[in-house]
Amino acid sequence: MRIEQLREFVRWLYHYRSISLTSEGTRFVLLSFAVGIAAINTGNNLLYLLLAMMLSLIVMSGILSEQCLKQLRIRRRVPEHVFANCPTTAALSVTNRKPRLPTFSLRVMDVVAGVAVDRGIHLLHLAPRAATLRSYPLLITRRGRYRIEGIKLLTRFPFGLFVKAATVPLEADLVVYPEVKPLPEMLVEELTALGHDMATPRRGQGSALYNLRRYQAGDDSRTIHWKTSARQGRLMVRETEAEDQRQVTIALPTAAPEFWENPDEPPSARERVFEQALVLTASLASFFHGRGYAIRAVIGAQAIPHGMGRAHLYQIFRALALCHPVLEAAPLPEALLRLGERTATGELSILVLPWADSRLTAVCRGVSRVFRAGDLP
Repeated sequence: MRIEQLREFVRWLYHYRSISLTSEGTRFVLLSFAVGIAAINTGNNLLYLLLAMMLSLIVMSGILSEQCLKQLRIRRRVPEHVFANCPTTAALSVTNRKPRLPTFSLRVMDVVAGVAVDRGIHLLHLAPRAATLRSYPLLITRRGRYRIEGIKLLTRFPFGLFVKAATVPLEADLVVYPEVKPLPEMLVEELTALGHDMATPRRGQGSALYNLRRYQAGDDSRTIHWKTSARQGRLMVRETEAEDQRQVTIALPTAAPEFWENPDEPPSARERVFEQALVLTASLASFFHGRGYAIRAVIGAQAIPHGMGRAHLYQIFRALALCHPVLEAAPLPEALLRLGERTATGELSILVLPWADSRLTAVCRGVSRVFRAGDLP
């Protein structure tokens, strides 16, 4: 039992602790071997004394570097909403919980997919019971899930002979939204003209009172009806009659036709086309959100009902970030097939096609506008 526990400890130590020689450390170790061999061959006491001093430096280096890595508390702060190819800022908080000993020459790195990523954070000195907050730029190039597995700490203290590393399991899971690009000016004018006369007799941004309802996350705090909230003991929001509110449905099919799986076409090209369609869909959603539209999204088999506000927009971005093309024979969802009926009721409907699909021919005839994956530069 003790042998097995010792093996587990060695595995843990190897996984979370590592040590490597620097170029100076390699020369110092070789010099120590040379002095040791010379002391054995000559029996000179001065050489034995020099060897003992050199070995003591190696031992002291291991002890002091270990003290630098002990009793550190690290916390990571990442932004709630991250977009692909859009620089953002994250932060690491490092606290030295040692009562008397400071930490010197500490490098802090993120561990992503088992690889240490240098964020440019180097702490020269961290006093006992002190804390520091360091921010760093974060740029993620692909949408979807992005997982930071932990933190890697490195120090060359005290003599620069060794690099001692410690891995701290500090996970962070991010959902990276698709890249949002500005629409070309000609496309903006066309979309503005399409939805100019689409007003609906329902609640929206106006002056006349339409209804009072309970406050929901994402509602504008300026619409809170304070008298009713105080009377009922809960936040109530006033809804006004829409004067010019417009609705839009943006659809993105994810069920690819059978011929799309072309063995002569590299997978990277097929993925690039679908990613272009995702970026276009996200850009359209951002555009209509800025124009005050109530947005409904149909992403494959998932239908997100009409809504407004930043929270609703981020819900659409999240669905786009996590969707993937379905390459097997799958029927088109009902919400996509009935997209043309939305146009007949006065709603603006937009279909984004990552590929040409004969099954969508009837749907394309009824929608307000059809986009292809390459329509956005």
